[in-house]
Amino acid sequence: MPSVKNPNRLSKNRMAAQAAKKRKTRQKLNEAARTKISKADASRGARPGLLPTSGPKARLSAKKARKLDKKLGYALKRKMEADGEAEMKDASLGETEAREDEDMAGIE
Repeated sequence: MPSVKNPNRLSKNRMAAQAAKKRKTRQKLNEAARTKISKADASRGARPGLLPTSGPKARLSAKKARKLDKKLGYALKRKMEADGEAEMKDASLGETEAREDEDMAGIE
């Protein structure tokens, strides 16, 4: 004879252990779905809120960010020149200020 109370069903301890195991795996799956971090990025050190230290999704260094800003600025300038919107360097700003003063004189 088996030395358990009811040999036809699982014991409370085993049921609790199985439930805890299922709960743990379900929690891990939900966390992985929530963060959406790829396995490759996670292997490079990415965590929720932290970017990987290498690879294409790694954080840019300050130097590379400055270089990229310069390149974007040059590209924008080229696009404006192609559209015909040239930057007016020799236009005087004083004329517009004088016109605003004349317009405001009638209001007083």
